[in-house]
Amino acid sequence: MLKDIFERRPKKRYVTLPVHSEDLAPVEVPSVKRCPRCGKRTREEELDINLKVCSACDYHFPLAAGERIWMVTDEGSFVEFDEGLTSLNPLEFPGYPEKLARAREASGLNEAVVTGKGTIYGEPTVLGVMDSRFMMGSMGSVVGEKVTRAFERAGEEKLPVIMFTASGGARMQEGMISLMQMAKTSAAVGRFSRKGLLYVAVLTHPTTGGVTASFATLADIVVTEPGTMVGFAGPRVIEQTIGQKVPPGFQQAEFLLQHGMIDRIVHRKEMKEFLGKLLVFHRSGGQRGV
Repeated sequence: MLKDIFERRPKKRYVTLPVHSEDLAPVEVPSVKRCPRCGKRTREEELDINLKVCSACDYHFPLAAGERIWMVTDEGSFVEFDEGLTSLNPLEFPGYPEKLARAREASGLNEAVVTGKGTIYGEPTVLGVMDSRFMMGSMGSVVGEKVTRAFERAGEEKLPVIMFTASGGARMQEGMISLMQMAKTSAAVGRFSRKGLLYVAVLTHPTTGGVTASFATLADIVVTEPGTMVGFAGPRVIEQTIGQKVPPGFQQAEFLLQHGMIDRIVHRKEMKEFLGKLLVFHRSGGQRGV
C-alpha cells in the first residue's frame, strides 16, 4: 500500500534547503535569456560574448546605450554631451513625473538618448545613441534638444555624426511639444548637411513613428542591423487607412533594402569596422585606395 502511494506521488524536482544554514554556500543560478525569434535559451554571459546576437538564428537583441557605445567607439574615447538635461512636465500630464522617475531608475539614464563625442579607429565623430529601455526610446523635448545640439556642435567642430536610433516615436505625454521635435531635428540635419558634413544613421530594432519620419531617415547613408523593423505606424493601422493588405514583412530591413529605403544591412559584429571605413573615406574626400 505504501509503495503504491509513493509511486503515484509526483517526484520533487528541487531540494528544499533550510533558509538559515551556515553550512551551505549560496548557489548562483545563471541568468538566461530566451530568443524571441527561435526560442533558444542562452546564458547572458554567452550572449555578451557574442555581442547579444543569438547563435542559432542571428537575432539581434536590443542593446543599452552604454553597450552600443562600448562596442563601436575606441576604449575611453567617448565624452558625453548634455548629460544633465532632464524632461519636465509642460502639459502637467498625470503620472508623467513618476513614469520618468521609473525610466531613469530602470535604465540608469536621464533621457532616452545619449549624445557625445568619441573616436572609431582613431577617427573623431559625434555620436548619438537611443535607448529603448527609457520609455521605448520615445522622443520628447529633451531628446529633440539633445539631438539638435549634437548636430550643431558637430557642425561647429566640422565633425561627422553617427546616430543609432531605436524608438517608439513621439512621446504622447508631451503632446504637440513632442511632435515639434520632428521639425526641430530635421532643421538641424538640414543646416548640418549644407556644411557638406557626413551624417550616418544606423536604424536598430525598432525604429518607428516620429523618429523615422524625421532625423532617422534624413542621413547621407542609412543602414540597419539585420531584422530591424522600420516604419511609421503599425501594419494594422496602415491597412485600415489605405483599405488594402500590405506585403508580408514590408517593414523589415531586408524588404526595405530591396526597395531602396536603406543603403545597407550591417551585422553587429561588423558595425565598428564599417563605420570606421566610412569615416576614413569621408575624411579623405572619397579618394581611391583608402
